[in-house]
Amino acid sequence: MAGLIQRTAEAIDDMWQSIWGGSSRLEKVVIAVFLVVTGLAIPVVPIVWLARIVAN
Repeated sequence: MAGLIQRTAEAIDDMWQSIWGGSSRLEKVVIAVFLVVTGLAIPVVPIVWLARIVAN
């Protein structure tokens, strides 16, 4: 079970880095505004933070 959680966290972290890490400032602003406007920032941001902690 711990291995599954670790792999899932690493996959979320990799996905987030591929989207966020290679984006320009304008793209990051657009993504952030989209998340806030759609209400996805509330569930998505804590999930990504937890996944990054577990993955590292």
